[in-house]
Amino acid sequence: MSEKLRSRAPGETAKASGSREARARWKQNPEAVQANILRVAQEEFAKNGLSGARVDEIAARTETSKRMIYYYFGDKEGLYRRVLEAAYREVRAGEGELDLEGLDPEAALRRLVEFTFDHHHRNPEFIRLVMIENIHHGRYLNQSEVIRDLNNAAIEHLERILERGRRSGIFRRDADPLVVHWQISALSFFNVSNAGTFSVIFGDKLLQPAGQTLLRDWVAESVLRSVHA
Repeated sequence: MSEKLRSRAPGETAKASGSREARARWKQNPEAVQANILRVAQEEFAKNGLSGARVDEIAARTETSKRMIYYYFGDKEGLYRRVLEAAYREVRAGEGELDLEGLDPEAALRRLVEFTFDHHHRNPEFIRLVMIENIHHGRYLNQSEVIRDLNNAAIEHLERILERGRRSGIFRRDADPLVVHWQISALSFFNVSNAGTFSVIFGDKLLQPAGQTLLRDWVAESVLRSVHA
């Protein structure tokens, strides 16, 4: 027995040394540590909700410790708020990369609708997080100035597109950016949030790649028809 222990000791020592070196590297890069925590936490919150998520489980799946999670985020609710902020920041950053100012108003609006539809389709965890936050009546979104600023900027961005369309006579004068944003969000959101029940009732034809392309085009056309002069 002692011989086996002696033979394993060097490997165990190397492993422990490697872990210490990894922790040292993480300490030198706090942004990477937080990004790692937020990625894992998003999966945990989307799967189990705020009440069901466990910080111990999040810590076990990250390359840091429970103590460091509390150090960076305060408590579980603080971590949950930061996850929401990161999720909204991602979608708004994607919108900002579309370069819509160089397109005519109709093409710009279509591109924005298609991006939103595709983003929600590719990121079901985002949809689940929003659904969970609705269960909490938007309490944690309301505590975040970051999310308010991000979403206000989205409405302002959409207003610029609509205003260009109004000036050119393409869009109706009463096209309201908040109403249009609601319409885009509602149609793109339902595609993911109700996929399970819809497919059980009607089959999964619309969930297949061809069906998703059809729906995306239909949603974009619906939004454009609603704002046309």
